This record gives sequence, structure tokens and C-alpha cells, in this order.
Amino acid sequence: MDPKQIVLLAFQVSIAATVFGFGLAATRDELMFLWRRPQLFIRSLIAVLIVMPAFAILLVRVFHFRPVVEVALLALAISPMPPLLPRRMHKGGGEDAYGISLLLWLSLVALVAVPLARLILSAWLGPEVLSSGKIAKVLLLMVVLPLVAGAFLRSRWPAIADRIDRPIKLGAMVLLAMAVVVLLAVAWRPMWNAVGDGTIFAVVLFVVVGLAVGHFLGGPSRDTSVVLALATACRHPVVALTIASSSAPGSQFGGTILLYVLIASLVATPYLMYQHRCETPPPKPKVA
Repeated sequence: MDPKQIVLLAFQVSIAATVFGFGLAATRDELMFLWRRPQLFIRSLIAVLIVMPAFAILLVRVFHFRPVVEVALLALAISPMPPLLPRRMHKGGGEDAYGISLLLWLSLVALVAVPLARLILSAWLGPEVLSSGKIAKVLLLMVVLPLVAGAFLRSRWPAIADRIDRPIKLGAMVLLAMAVVVLLAVAWRPMWNAVGDGTIFAVVLFVVVGLAVGHFLGGPSRDTSVVLALATACRHPVVALTIASSSAPGSQFGGTILLYVLIASLVATPYLMYQHRCETPPPKPKVA
């Protein structure tokens, strides 16, 4: 196993462990949060799976970026939210149950929606080189199964879930941090090569529009608008890389996808800080 495969495996294990930790703290009611709110569920699907792919198509038609950037944007637009996002949603004041439920249901819907979207976007993504089974495998192994397994353990053996919750999350964070450091050390040159020709502009615009669309459709409550804003703007990099690479095997998309992950994190930070400030009321002045 070469170093690249080791880093990828570390990422996959750390993400699966993190999602398993989410499941350990989740109840059945939290997982079914969206199912019991059909209007919010429909608005969530419209924001993530309809509006943003349409915007990505408009973006590549109007500005004519490099083919690698265009395919990467379209692949990101039809990918679901990343598994680590609920942690950031919580920091921004979002509803935890909505974040966990959205992670589960978007991943399940994506099992059908992503292959269908690839067929619709075949004019850009080229012929079906890779079967959709690999995309389904990524979603099942990294999101659906760990989340459901953690929730099942919580429901059957809550004492065990409480005992292993903290060690699982801590181990996942340490492994993820190590993998990120190694990845940045190895991939800084592809990321640098992805800079230019409007790539940063395209990614920033995609993230900003995603935040605005998600915030609007997730409202009027800030508890849900923050969650949908992040879910709409931030997409699963592994699924996006799988879609892009299978659609154009001769191209290198890693640098563009990694650049997107970095920019999305930076652009979303001021939004989260503002939402957190709005959630926290200013201290009352002391009466003399």
C-alpha cells in the first residue's frame, strides 16, 4: 500500500468513525427529524439537488472555465453534504437534530439522485466510465451505515454508547488531523496549479450563492437556516472526486477539489461567526 492509499484510508476511517460518533449521540427522533417535516425536507432537496446544480450549469455556460474546473464544479453541485459538517452546524447555532437527519436523508436520496444527475449532465461529464456502484459504496460505508449503527447501539445499549462516545470521537479527530497534515504536504502543488484561470472566483461564487440559497430556503428560523446554508454550500469532496474522475479519467481533479474544500471553509467562517453573534444576545449594561 503506497502513502497515497494510506492517507486516503486514514481519511475514510476517521470520517466513518466521526459519523459513528454522531450516531452514538443521536436518537431515533433526531434521525426522523426531517421525515416529520415534509415542507422543510422538500425545501432542503430543492436547495441542494436542484438549485445548485442549475446554478453550476449557468456558471460554466456564462464564464467558460477550464474543462477541469467545469467538471469539478458540476460534480460538486450534485454531491451531498460532507459527513463532518454537523459539527460546524452546531457551532453556528444550527439545530443538531436537523443536521444529523439531513446528513442521513441526503445521503439516502443521493444514492438515486447522483447517478440520475450524472446522466442528465452527460453533455459535460462524458460517457459513463464508472458504474454508479462506487458512489453508492462511498455513501453507504462513510455515512449511512456508521450513522445507523451508532444510533442502533445508542437505542439498545445506551451505557456502552456513553462509554465509547468520547474515545471514538477523540480518535477520529486525531486521525483526521494527521491525515490532513500529510495530505496538505503532498497535495500543495496540485492545489497551487489549480489556482488561476478563474478557479478561485468560480469556487467563491459557488459557495456564496450556496450559503444564500440555503439560508433563504432553510428559514425563517435561524436554527434551520444555518444548517441548510452550510449543507447547500459545502459538498462531499470524496463523492465529487469520484464523479469527476470517473467522468474524465485522464484529468487531474484533486487540486481543484482540495482548493474548493479550503475556500469553502474560509468563506463559511464569517457567515458562521455572524450567525453565532446573532444567536448570542449582547450583555446587559450594568446599572450604576
